[in-house]
Amino acid sequence: MKRSVTVNVNEEKLSAIEMYLEQKNTTLAAELEKYADQLYGKVVPQNVRDFIDMMSDRKPARKPKNPASAEPEKQSEQ
Repeated sequence: MKRSVTVNVNEEKLSAIEMYLEQKNTTLAAELEKYADQLYGKVVPQNVRDFIDMMSDRKPARKPKNPASAEPEKQSEQ
């Protein structure tokens, strides 16, 4: 699951950042996500990262809540 973070930035500075990132074919969101990953690797101890990875690998895929609502299979007529 992903969560959002809100950051207050001066409007003129934000416009300049977005303009120059666009010239580099990227976005502020993409750059901040990369930085968050780097920060995670720098700040969170390796054993904790390993544990989180292990736990996220163990989560089963979610099943539809109401399988009956899925499109019924067509039966062949004889």
